[in-house]
Amino acid sequence: MGLDQSRSREITTDLYELTMAASYFDEGMFAPAIFSLFVRQYPPNRSYFVCAGLDDLLDYLEFFHFQPDDLEYLERTALFSSKFLAFLERLRFTGSVRAIREGRIFFSTEPLLEITAPLIEAQLVETFVINAMNFPCLIATKASRCLQAAGDRRLVDFSLRRTQGIDAGLKVARASYIGGFVGTSNVLAGKLYGLPIYGTMAHSYVESFPQEIDAFRAFARSFPKNTVLLIDTYDTVAGARKAVTVAHEMRTAGHALLAVRLDSGDLVHLSREVREILDGAGFSQVTIFASGGLDEFEIQEILAAGARIDAFGVGTKLGVSADAPYLDSAYKMVEYAGRPVLKLSSGKISLAGIKQVFRVSDDRGLLQRDLIGLHDEVVSEAEPLFHLVMKDGKRLFPSEPLDLIRQRFLQEFARLPATYKALRRAEKYPVEITPRLQTLQDQVTSEIRKKELGGS
Repeated sequence: MGLDQSRSREITTDLYELTMAASYFDEGMFAPAIFSLFVRQYPPNRSYFVCAGLDDLLDYLEFFHFQPDDLEYLERTALFSSKFLAFLERLRFTGSVRAIREGRIFFSTEPLLEITAPLIEAQLVETFVINAMNFPCLIATKASRCLQAAGDRRLVDFSLRRTQGIDAGLKVARASYIGGFVGTSNVLAGKLYGLPIYGTMAHSYVESFPQEIDAFRAFARSFPKNTVLLIDTYDTVAGARKAVTVAHEMRTAGHALLAVRLDSGDLVHLSREVREILDGAGFSQVTIFASGGLDEFEIQEILAAGARIDAFGVGTKLGVSADAPYLDSAYKMVEYAGRPVLKLSSGKISLAGIKQVFRVSDDRGLLQRDLIGLHDEVVSEAEPLFHLVMKDGKRLFPSEPLDLIRQRFLQEFARLPATYKALRRAEKYPVEITPRLQTLQDQVTSEIRKKELGGS
């Protein structure tokens, strides 16, 4: 029997979240806790991140409750008491969320959200919080890097068939749009998110006709207002000449060929030859669309070599973020029952206390540095990035239109200096801790060492 994942999201969790919650329940630990989500360090060649995934997380929190069949399953594990399971049956998320809005840029070590809730609630949602934010942020960042490489050329998500599952494919389509792509080939994502959808034809379509030009003519008859021809099935240059023939026929019929697509071969050399053929025949308005194993590195390389390409379809390497397939994200408790807490493990130290992130810009409006401070601090001439987006378990705002989120990203990305956008060996953006927050870290660290390590 298949699993309806939409009805089992509360047990889409790691077992230790439930065992800790059961122990908290037994010990009567219901005081408020605050957890902070952040990324510890950058993957290779990264120097910033793009925030995405918050909308899905807020939906999850707002409708959080255990289904009867989930509780029946937990009962069958024989791990949990009947009293705890009865508690879970009544449990709803009642906390608050302060977060950086989707589309904003953030950096390693600084929190992108903090959750305040009774300890059990805040603990139980940990796995979903990380999962909901980690992958979309990863993909939106990858997409933004492709955008940086492509300049003013359009980018389309072609990743669905190679993503790690249907849910991942949907998240890639949404996150890549936030990161600057113009649309997706994923029709379901188009329906769910209102994204523009794009597609042409496959090589099998061309091969199914007696001759290549027959396929081109048939497609033009079916889609006279949206004709894009895949011209590399047999020979790209010959295919371009046949496309010109069809373009003349379409013009006579009152229609226009929109584009030709290249999916293989030497894209630099072929795109230049195809451009000459199209321009020489009077079809300079026909664009050249390229796909086939591309990402930001290949896009940058072929454009630097003089490729004449107007738009790119980016698939596999976007959909799995091939060069950097994970983020080292963490969801750590920073306060419990009014007591600041932190972790001192080597290489995994966390920052205690309820925080705010402040962004400082220069006199031209370019991003200059970020400060991590306490939530009640005021930093002159700095923008606080955290906003209260959920209170008492209820969203404070409806879902934002994706176009608004995308525009927010594009505006902020334009303000990020080029030195931090380099695809390789980018400089690290400065993130500092305010003196008040540092004082708190020193105090909490000292107290922990006295109590736990016997230090002075």
